[in-house]
Amino acid sequence: MMKNKNSQSVPKPDRGDATKEKLLSMSIDVFGRYGFDGASTRKLADAAGVNLQAIPYYFGGKEGLYIAAAEHLAEIIGGHVADLRTVILERLARLDAEGAVMSPKEARALLTQMVQRMVGLFVSRQSESWARFIIREQMEPTEAFARVYENIMGPMIGMAGRLVGTILGDDPASERVRLKTLSFVGSILVFRMAHAALLRQMRWDAVGPAELEILKSHAAGLVEALGENTERQP
Repeated sequence: MMKNKNSQSVPKPDRGDATKEKLLSMSIDVFGRYGFDGASTRKLADAAGVNLQAIPYYFGGKEGLYIAAAEHLAEIIGGHVADLRTVILERLARLDAEGAVMSPKEARALLTQMVQRMVGLFVSRQSESWARFIIREQMEPTEAFARVYENIMGPMIGMAGRLVGTILGDDPASERVRLKTLSFVGSILVFRMAHAALLRQMRWDAVGPAELEILKSHAAGLVEALGENTERQP
């Protein structure tokens, strides 16, 4: 059968790219479960369903895969918040260019959107493997943690700090605001890092749509409570 000369051929997916993607995706879970030392190359290859030699071929070895997995994790998380992050950063940049100051009301609204997006992400099933990976790196930080922090955690916390500083009427670079921001972010992270305790405490079997709305409402309340003590002082 002759091919239509006017039809465009559809490029076939690159087998190498697919193999790399499988290794990156599955290694986050394997490294999170067993740690770097416990995750053998055999476990990593078997979990991804690829040949053992794919690890040194694409990543130079287990250490290279570990670092690449951390970067891949940062990209995944970043992809879930990219649109909102762009909106907030563009708004802050516009105000900076105009020499204007964001109102506390607008800062609360943007921070509320941010934390509600984070809550929805943290209670999802897909974030379980992410949490294991990151918790291990929190306990014994390596270059992998540096990649996650520099590529997603640091920028997100910094952005939240700008909003928290505006709400508190204080310099975002001050120790007070940085600590307040980290404490605030921690109050959202607990929904993932202490997920089992959350379910037990709330007497939930799982977090479905109704439960998620409760958590989002709670997160909005945390934003609303920011700076209350300061604002009430004479």
